[in-house]
Amino acid sequence: MSRSQIVPDDAAEGRDEWDRHWALYGEPAAGNPANNYRHRLVMALLGHPGAGDTILDIGSGQGELALLLQQRFPEAVVKGIEYSAQGVQRARMAAEAAGLPIEFTRRDLLEPAAVGPTLRSSATFAVCSEVLEHVDDPGLLLRNAAAYLASGCRLVVTVPGGPRSAFDRHIGHRRHFAPAGLRHLLEGAGFEVVHVARAGFPFFNLYRLAVIARGRRLIADLERAASSDDDGAGAATQGAVLAFFDRAFRFNMASSPFGWQMVAVGRFVGTGRVR
Repeated sequence: MSRSQIVPDDAAEGRDEWDRHWALYGEPAAGNPANNYRHRLVMALLGHPGAGDTILDIGSGQGELALLLQQRFPEAVVKGIEYSAQGVQRARMAAEAAGLPIEFTRRDLLEPAAVGPTLRSSATFAVCSEVLEHVDDPGLLLRNAAAYLASGCRLVVTVPGGPRSAFDRHIGHRRHFAPAGLRHLLEGAGFEVVHVARAGFPFFNLYRLAVIARGRRLIADLERAASSDDDGAGAATQGAVLAFFDRAFRFNMASSPFGWQMVAVGRFVGTGRVR
């Protein structure tokens, strides 16, 4: 699973083309201010992993968050699980280039599979950022991921809230979440919910409104950028806009009734619904 993707509209009805996404659009995804904002949320909520801890990135994409986690917590072991072979390859190359000892494993968490002894019940901390909205059965994904988690593992989740745009549907978002639904999902997968909130008001909401307003024009712009057909003036304007939001996101509220970025923290207590 990956955090964002560009796929044909009809892919949202079946399997998304994760390998195609990372092969064609991995570079534009890097440095996106929304991704940067989510990464800061994850770091603020994860806690303090140290020596003897393992951090698992569930749906690690091309590895940006895993690399940041290893840099922030150098004494911990960081591992990633990702469905896309292209994503795993890019993540491994990035880790090697950075000299970081991160292990990335290819795995479809929507299918049953044996978990090796070095990975089973190993994670004391975990993250799952911008993944669950992309699958038809996010509860199944979390239940299968639980085989990698130690009892008491602290999990940080980010998922989108607010309305789905044409762009969101194009990139395979099956649903967006509200606090009650996210809580219900985590409890059903064996997590005690420690924290759930709407974050991102006001500037992340403004960014999302811009995405909604642009609709299919945004899709066309990204496709031009991926094919290197974008003109310099357009790229410069886009860069200035993204830089503005990257700065503005630092002033978002961490919790409000209006935020469109959902965040949650759970503690793994076992399979089945938490009472």
